[in-house]
Amino acid sequence: MEAILALEDGRLFYGKSIGASGETTGEVVFNTAMTGYQEVLTDPSYAGQLVTMTCPHIGNYGVNADDTESRQPFVAGFIVHELSVVTSNWRATESLDAYLKRHRIVGIEGIDTRALVRHIRERGALRGVISTSQREPQQLVAQAAAAPSMVGAALAKTVTCATPYTWSATPVSDAGPVGTPWHIVAFDFGIKFNILRRLSSVGCRVTVVPATTTAEDVLRLRPDGLFLSNGPGDPEPLADIAREVRVLAEQLPTFGICLGHQVLALAFGGKTFKLKYGHRGANHPVKHLATGKVEITSQNHGFAVDPDGLPDELEVTHINLNDGTLEGFRHRHLPIFCVQYHPEAAPGPHDASYLFETFAALLPPRSVEAAA
Repeated sequence: MEAILALEDGRLFYGKSIGASGETTGEVVFNTAMTGYQEVLTDPSYAGQLVTMTCPHIGNYGVNADDTESRQPFVAGFIVHELSVVTSNWRATESLDAYLKRHRIVGIEGIDTRALVRHIRERGALRGVISTSQREPQQLVAQAAAAPSMVGAALAKTVTCATPYTWSATPVSDAGPVGTPWHIVAFDFGIKFNILRRLSSVGCRVTVVPATTTAEDVLRLRPDGLFLSNGPGDPEPLADIAREVRVLAEQLPTFGICLGHQVLALAFGGKTFKLKYGHRGANHPVKHLATGKVEITSQNHGFAVDPDGLPDELEVTHINLNDGTLEGFRHRHLPIFCVQYHPEAAPGPHDASYLFETFAALLPPRSVEAAA
């Protein structure tokens, strides 16, 4: 079946349908990772977006239940150069095309993804429509232009969990004894499962709460620390959440990732802005200013914190070496820090996984029990 990708500026790409038939709209973005398409599909940070994979051959290792990063796929649509017709991995339980169909995700293959990515880099992220219908192309262009903008979209409130839930830890120690798990409350702005796995690996029992949970309700849970997750959309409309976060961060050790990093900046009086086409991939170099070391990082964001708008009480800790954007900061006096990138990766390198140990070191002492 033929398919069309129409952009709001009139650019058209003709290809073949993959996944479900129909139409879907969203912001067209690109991810430069060579693997990890299943993690991309199930990352809630991609809500409202038509994701283009720059790697030309996608789907060869299929999909499986273990590599999902959330309860369901969240991408609005999927764009590839070539979808593999062969699934050749012992862990695969179904093909990528079957997975897209099962979850009713509309996609397109067979287009020149290099030309599409160059167009986005020049023009910036654009709204688009993928359609398998035989509609007049200019109608699709008009539909793309009329689609909601990512600016002003409070998507974190739409992808968050409906009710709190617990992700338990099994603490371990090389010395033998194990400690009682720290209790962490994590705000779900679009949290990935691998974040929960990494928090668990450093000895945390995590209570995940909806994005709109009040500070009062969080404090009733008597947590040892606060975690602010990744998520989709524009951080600026989350001012109500930022106010609650400010109350909590002034009382609890706090760690934020991606949208959580942006919300923390807003909570302390900072500002954010929309990037031209964002950072999405698994090979972005970030410099840790305290050590001078360069970390190769996994990233997925379309907004960033304005370094010129940071109050004096916040100190920049990490910068992006591609474009100089702010990638991390900490509070000068309180146990609060955050990064724009994804230290839990999935997919991606593990250069920044130490940040979970950094968070654990800020938490209060815990009781020690005899090992079994």
